[in-house]
Amino acid sequence: MKIFKTFVSLAAVAVLAAGCAFTPVQPGMSREQVMASYGTPTRVVPLATGTRLQYSRQPAGQSAVMVDLDAAGKVVSVREVLKLQEFLRIEPGKWTRDDVEREFGPPARIDGVASWSGDIMNYRWRDNVQDMYYWVYLDAGNRVQRTGQGIEFPITTDD
Repeated sequence: MKIFKTFVSLAAVAVLAAGCAFTPVQPGMSREQVMASYGTPTRVVPLATGTRLQYSRQPAGQSAVMVDLDAAGKVVSVREVLKLQEFLRIEPGKWTRDDVEREFGPPARIDGVASWSGDIMNYRWRDNVQDMYYWVYLDAGNRVQRTGQGIEFPITTDD
């Protein structure tokens, strides 16, 4: 029992210490300050007006934060993108795989099914208290043809 108490105490200290080191990223911060706070981005994407640092928690997590920098390397915006209002910006027939990955980062996984000839990009996200999937259906030319959302049901050993 003493070992368990020691472990819990050390874990609490580690969590508190990590929390103290975290600085929220805000507009006007430099690229270096962002990386000092968030670490190495999942991807760095060039934009017409600067650069996007993608911080994705896919495939296991349900978060993807996009940090947009201007040409001088200063933060212009920071936003969580794995939300329904963001997914609804996807325009079937217009957007491509590249557009989706630029806006949302890499998907949790890419699936295929017999009834669809292209890839299906799967993003894991959380809608309030419900774990969800958002599917982006691509045709053979990697153009978005449709999207959809559904509940991510947990898999347990009792099933």
